[in-house]
Amino acid sequence: MKIEDKTLKALAASLNLRQMRHEILSSNIANADTPGYKAKRVDFEDALQRALDVDGNMEMLTSENGHFDVGNGGFENLQPEIYEDPNGVVSEDGNTVDRDAELAKMAENKILYDSAVKLLNKKLGMLKYTINQEK
Repeated sequence: MKIEDKTLKALAASLNLRQMRHEILSSNIANADTPGYKAKRVDFEDALQRALDVDGNMEMLTSENGHFDVGNGGFENLQPEIYEDPNGVVSEDGNTVDRDAELAKMAENKILYDSAVKLLNKKLGMLKYTINQEK
């Protein structure tokens, strides 16, 4: 059974990208004492908003598989941006990881991940209810 629901796809993409952010934050914390290590960041919220076409003005047609599917729910082509944090404070050994800041960002990411899981559960519950009412 194939479900073509934009909300489900968006929530699934959000969960995958939050997991990626969690892994990068974990890597930063693991390398907090590594000389010369630069803290990494991942941004995906803008790409997710483009895929959702929040304002309804960004719908585009694509002709190639490599094109970003803007506004049409192209969640499979979402490419998060991973970069070195330019705002990191460089320590004496060249490391830019602030362990406390990384832990705070990890806690925020967990809260948002848990919220997405709750929304996904509610959406699936509504679908289940609808299916059972049609019997």
